[in-house]
Amino acid sequence: MPQDPPEPMLTGTLIVDAIEGHYARVEREDGQVEDWTLASLPCNVQEGDVIRLQVKGADLEMHLDREAAQARRTQTQAQLNVLNGNTPAGEIDL
Repeated sequence: MPQDPPEPMLTGTLIVDAIEGHYARVEREDGQVEDWTLASLPCNVQEGDVIRLQVKGADLEMHLDREAAQARRTQTQAQLNVLNGNTPAGEIDL
């Protein structure tokens, strides 16, 4: 008997932009921003965290990707360092 093809696995990524009260503002891969309850996200989620999503059948699985979050922080800091690299030394007269 032929086997049914495996169900497609849907995946995605969320970036936690901010946490206020019982809500987290998350950015989806398409750039849209949404407010999610903290109870719907993995425990110990923090601002800047990367959350990997997988949908298997009817189940939604989420896990924190701490390595991706740290890589994003490192990249952002490097960009800030470049922008601040040409600042004048000494006092600035306004």
